[in-house]
This record gives sequence, structure tokens and C-alpha cells, in this order.
Amino acid sequence: MTIEGACESLLFVAGEEGLSLEELANLLDLSKEKVQYSLWNLDKKLKTDSQRGLELVCLGGRYQLLTQKIYADLIQKYAVSPFALKLSQQALETLAVIAYQGPITRLEIDEIRGVQSQAMIKRLLLHDLIEEAGRKEGPGRPILYQVTNYFYQYFGLNSIADLPDISSLLPEDEEDKGLFDEEGDK
Repeated sequence: MTIEGACESLLFVAGEEGLSLEELANLLDLSKEKVQYSLWNLDKKLKTDSQRGLELVCLGGRYQLLTQKIYADLIQKYAVSPFALKLSQQALETLAVIAYQGPITRLEIDEIRGVQSQAMIKRLLLHDLIEEAGRKEGPGRPILYQVTNYFYQYFGLNSIADLPDISSLLPEDEEDKGLFDEEGDK
């Protein structure tokens, strides 16, 4: 086992979060200087080997492994390919409810969808499309869910404002009905 290999492995697993020099040094039980030198060597190897698909970057004091820019088209092709993440109709429904209504609790999602959403929430959490956004005040303090930055990347959005207006998604005969019944209740 080499320090460079250990750093590369840890940075790969850390993903977009990256790791600081201090975190790497603590994990490897080494001095910052040794880890810094190993990162320098790793960076040098990645830059000099034109066959490599990764590069080492330091953003905001956190080291990350990123794909080389020359592979951007290939990565984009993969992201929209059938081999990439496929979402079921149920997962898309749950995700849409969270995107439009979030932060929202599981029980509120269940109420809107009319079915239990616990399994879909677990799947969306696993795929990093949603995240916990704290807890709602009240009995039981249920977990609130919201979409993640990866959600925006996955769907090519800059913000929640880029989502289509929900009324444009309804059939024309339902547009005028609104969200409230005659008594003004939801």
C-alpha cells in the first residue's frame, strides 16, 4: 500500500465532497507534509500520463478527483444512456412531489401520492437525488426532504425555478379546477 494509492482511493470514495489535507492526514495517520507530498506526486502522475481519465484538483481547500475535460462528451453520453440511472414512474412521481413541494415530510408525500412512499424515498436518497432538510416542528418531528444539487445536474436545471409550471402539466380540462375544493380546503 502506498500513500499515493491510499489518497487516490480515499478521494475516489469521497466523490464530490472531496477531502481536506487535514482529513487525509488524520485518516492516514500521517503528517500533513507527507500527505501533501504524496498528493503532489499523484497530481504529477495524473498530468504526465495522457492515458488517464482523472485529474486531481483542490477547490476550497478540498481535494477531489475529477474526470478530465477531454472526456466530457463521453461522460455526458453515459449520463443520458440507458445504462445510467433509470427512474421508475413511482420514483419520478415521488421526486416531482419533493421538487415542487419540498421541503416536505414522508407523510405529506404519501398523502399527495395516495400511496406509501417510504421505499421510493430510500431509493432517491440512495441515488443522491434527495436529501434530508431538517425536521418539521410538531409531534414526532418528522424528517423533511428536499432535492439535492445532483438533482439539478441530473435534470440539467439551474434552480427550482427552471421546473415547468405545474399548471402546464395538467390536462386542459383540469387547469381551471385549482387546488382547492368548493369549501376552500386542500
